[in-house]
Amino acid sequence: MTPEQLKDEEEQLRSQVNQLSNDTRKTFYQQQQQRIKDPDTYAVLNWFFVTGLHHFYLANNPRGMVNLTLMLIGLLLIESVGLLLILLVFLIELPQLFNSQQIVHAYNNRVMKTLLHELQESNKLSSS
Repeated sequence: MTPEQLKDEEEQLRSQVNQLSNDTRKTFYQQQQQRIKDPDTYAVLNWFFVTGLHHFYLANNPRGMVNLTLMLIGLLLIESVGLLLILLVFLIELPQLFNSQQIVHAYNNRVMKTLLHELQESNKLSSS
């Protein structure tokens, strides 16, 4: 998604949040603060630790494990093909660094959607 599309999506979600009752909206914002991620932290984890920690930060554990495994294999084989493997992981992850703002914005929008859905379902169950 483009940055404009992400902003539009976020605005739509915020509009839906504003339609919630005061108590539910308060709960939403409290839980949102606990779940959202910071783009700068993501970028730092990517830049300094190409080992995949930035994927773990956004709960993308399978991709994080692949990166971590490839980096460890690269370190073990540093005298032969290891350096090439490490460079390959770095080149694959480089776009993640330059798109960190968008990646984390999309993640945070998904968090908002999920949380909004959870609260709406919870309200339906309690009103039944």
